[in-house]
Amino acid sequence: MVIGYHLIVTAYGFWLPNDPRGSWSSWVRAFEIYQAGGAATKTETRGSVAGVGHDRERRTAAKAAMKFPAVRFDGRQAKAVGEGFGLAVKEQGYRVWACAVMPDHAHLVLGRHERTVERMRDHLKARATRVLNLRGCHPLEGTATPWARKGWAVYLDEWADVERAVRYVEGNPGKAGLPGQRWSFVTDWRDEFRR
Repeated sequence: MVIGYHLIVTAYGFWLPNDPRGSWSSWVRAFEIYQAGGAATKTETRGSVAGVGHDRERRTAAKAAMKFPAVRFDGRQAKAVGEGFGLAVKEQGYRVWACAVMPDHAHLVLGRHERTVERMRDHLKARATRVLNLRGCHPLEGTATPWARKGWAVYLDEWADVERAVRYVEGNPGKAGLPGQRWSFVTDWRDEFRR
């Protein structure tokens, strides 16, 4: 039975459908990106392909062909994204066991909820966008959403999986040379485990 999810939401331009390392996309919607980077590189693997060697020039060319520049959240924007996530949590009562807002993506470990993980993902992104707009720091203000269309969700069906995901998410900022993050809406997963 699913206990929770490790959700990864990505900013616009983080991972293109024709990334040389592979993607979960079946096709490339934008002709310019297709022309620069080729066809979609669909992979069936469930594991991360982030560390796979690849043609960096091809990836750079495809990113240069995007309609807008790839989104990179600065500190103020990352704080606004986190505030937006907190707003969504307050509205729907999501249980969040870990959260890290990175410059071009965010990780959340969420407890199972009556909503699907896809609905939670879309709600979290919508509230983050709302706060970016309210704070006047939307990275693509007036042009497009700062988010990629979908995201990834890893289903967690054992408490050991939850513990691993929480450790990974909490350690993610440090691996990138960023300070640790503490969000008021994050609760300790062990409180539920002990019940």
